Amino acid sequence: MAKASIKSLFASDGLLAQAFEGYVERDAQLEMAQAIENSINSETSICIEAGTGTGKTFAYLVPAIVAADEFEKKIIISTGTKNLQDQLYFRDLPSIFDALGIHKEKALLKGRNNYLCIYRLAQNLDSGRFKSRSMADTLVKVNQWSNKTVSGDLTQCPDLKDNDPLWGYVSSTNDNCLGADCPDYADCYLVRARQKAMDADLVVVNHHLLLADMVLKEDGFGELLPETDIVVADEAHQVAAIAHGFYGHRLTSRQINELCRDTEIEAMTTAKDDRQLSVAVRRVEGAINEIRLKLGDSGRKINWLQLDVKVRNDLFSELLREMKALSKRLDLNATRSKGLDSCHRRSVEILQTLVLFDNKELAQDAVRWAETYRTGFAVVETPLDVSEAFEQSRMEHGAQTWVFTSATLSQARKFDHFKDQLGLNDAEELMLDSPFDYESQSLLYVPRGLPDPRNPKYIESWFNKVMPLIEANQGGTFLLFTSYYALNKVRDLIEDKVDASKLMVQGERPKNELIEAFREQGDAILLATSSFWEGVDVKGMALSLVVIDKLPFAAPDEPLIEAKVQSMRKQGKNPFYDLQIPEAITALKQGAGRLIRDQEDKGVLVLCDPRLVANNYGQAFLQSLPELPRTRSQETVIKFLQGLESK
Repeated sequence: MAKASIKSLFASDGLLAQAFEGYVERDAQLEMAQAIENSINSETSICIEAGTGTGKTFAYLVPAIVAADEFEKKIIISTGTKNLQDQLYFRDLPSIFDALGIHKEKALLKGRNNYLCIYRLAQNLDSGRFKSRSMADTLVKVNQWSNKTVSGDLTQCPDLKDNDPLWGYVSSTNDNCLGADCPDYADCYLVRARQKAMDADLVVVNHHLLLADMVLKEDGFGELLPETDIVVADEAHQVAAIAHGFYGHRLTSRQINELCRDTEIEAMTTAKDDRQLSVAVRRVEGAINEIRLKLGDSGRKINWLQLDVKVRNDLFSELLREMKALSKRLDLNATRSKGLDSCHRRSVEILQTLVLFDNKELAQDAVRWAETYRTGFAVVETPLDVSEAFEQSRMEHGAQTWVFTSATLSQARKFDHFKDQLGLNDAEELMLDSPFDYESQSLLYVPRGLPDPRNPKYIESWFNKVMPLIEANQGGTFLLFTSYYALNKVRDLIEDKVDASKLMVQGERPKNELIEAFREQGDAILLATSSFWEGVDVKGMALSLVVIDKLPFAAPDEPLIEAKVQSMRKQGKNPFYDLQIPEAITALKQGAGRLIRDQEDKGVLVLCDPRLVANNYGQAFLQSLPELPRTRSQETVIKFLQGLESK
């Protein structure tokens, strides 16, 4: 399709303007759409940073849909979250199809754990083995919902919350799925969803699923997604971090506990006479508990090489011995049922990973760590650099055009860090600034007189500077933190200073409920950490003040960051400038992006870190943000905030 045609679609009198009330022609949106059309036509790849308000969703969907219609191109749109997937599939795509008068087959595909597993639902209804009465009650409600659902998408079940422990009982994993041997295979929701995706012209997935498919294709194990001509990765700044999980190895206590639970359920129906099977299960569970005890406190990530040598060398010895015994027992019973056969196969795979982790040698270009949770653990190994692996997977994937887009791909207006992480050296670049009038809509305030962030009095110091702003603000306030420690300390400081009905804290309710309540309140104060720095959209006076406690440098003892830093030093690079600053800039841009969400929004962004002004590298952070008017005067900020209420 010629450029003029794309231009006419986005024109003030074009099809989009006719279909959408309040449509405004935007130069940056058109430039992005034309650039993507050029990439499709030339079969090249492109990285596009599109500032908030560019309208990037329409800018990539329109040329992709036109290519699907005109040239029968197959398209994958990959997003960062399930919420964004649903928004694209249920809202954006149907409305653009209607506006353009184009109707192609579309499909929504999520990871397998999002789909109801009929077999496991029936198994667990029969077994009645639950950790609490509430789990049993929820299972009954899920069963009732299962009679009404068409898609089997568990995220649409109103009685199943995001963090409900029942998820593992009503969905399958790669490990426990019986595949074509399942008695419910013909009615399987996941199989239906995948088949629909295979037949569709346009498939909406998330980054985890896209990467799983890329790795499968490269390994020659088949595919989850159809052969594709065009891949669009929205919220692409997340891709590199997610990729680390797909080019390494992971062993979790949950994985092994689920095998034990499934073995018990299968044994109750098809191997009651083999009491040794239950004994073997108990011993594996005991070994799991021993490992958890040896790893110490919960909520930690411990670099493998920093574990006590004796603990490290003996950590898996007992589990390896007991898993071998369980696997042998399962082998003897495998012919009794498809379920026991599947459990045997899973035990062999777990043993293979255990042997890998029990190997005392660690590859030079990899890092391994243990993560501890309240009742479990995970051991993870990943390469330090995924750029070559990702580039190889991308080549094997077969798509001719890849579009990577986000509001936060660059640092100090350069794409180097993002492209280096994913091996995208040959990709084109396009930077589009936000169309918002930050000069009149906003203010950036860096308080004077703050101590170094390492000072024990730092949190109290910036809170005293910020509290008068919170009191002057007639709208809503986000207090965004880089740590739970700072969040909890400020919670203690603020509780007796504000109306309790206004105060909201991350974790008190599910994220979506909390944001909805924040919007409705209109003048609430929300305390939150990293998960609220992105993907949160609050327009108008409901959010007119965003405070960030300090520059969001990753914790230096984070195992992956720590290992990358050491490796870069050995290569003669400067990890602070080449890694830690770029990563922190991306996080800061995401947090700052919560403030101005549309043309009417007004508000103040407060960055409470003296390093922005005192250190040379502070300029790289400031250059990466939109051009907000800057002030260091608290009085100016209070006047600005008080002026908002009168308009």
